[in-house]
Amino acid sequence: MFVGHYAAALAAKAAEPRAPLWTLVAGAQLLDIGWSVLVMAGVERLTFDASLPGSPLVLEHMPWTHSLPAALAWSAAAAFAAMALLKLPRRAAVVIGLVVFSHWLADLLVHRPDLSLGFGGEPKLGLGLWNWPVPEQALEIGLLALAGMAWAGQRVRAGDPVWPAAAFVALLVVIQVVGMFSEPAGAVQFGATALAVYLLLAAVAWPFDRRRRATSGS
Repeated sequence: MFVGHYAAALAAKAAEPRAPLWTLVAGAQLLDIGWSVLVMAGVERLTFDASLPGSPLVLEHMPWTHSLPAALAWSAAAAFAAMALLKLPRRAAVVIGLVVFSHWLADLLVHRPDLSLGFGGEPKLGLGLWNWPVPEQALEIGLLALAGMAWAGQRVRAGDPVWPAAAFVALLVVIQVVGMFSEPAGAVQFGATALAVYLLLAAVAWPFDRRRRATSGS
């Protein structure tokens, strides 16, 4: 799952506008941001199997980012950082933490059994929707569309332009399509590319909120 994770960020932005969009966008992929870094460092491991339907990823070892206790810890840390470092209201911080944890729940739906319930690695869970790529892609795009409409509706109610919501959703869809036709060249390169995309999208999200605040305060 890729763009489906961002559906949680956009839905959360509609529900709690005080949470900066960039924090929600980064939070939606925070587990994978950490995972990308650890893959490049050789701490967590993956291989590729082109014969698999849907995603070719074989996620062999990722206890520090995608085990259940790790996901809970990352989520709590994100919520705490939002309050302590960004000085956000408690509700906004909690929403950010929930968006971080939504990543694990979405992965549970689409991953093959590779999400461990503990740091030890067993048992591993995953409902395997990746094995049915057409329904999986339809689910991702559908969730993104619904969340994008919710965010656009919130912007309309606040008197803000809708184009940032439409533009951001369109960008996500383009990246999803490009990713579908890209061939992974190795674990380290895959991790570096994924990390660059996650950080780029968080950076792109930032000016949308700056525009909103400047417009609201004028």
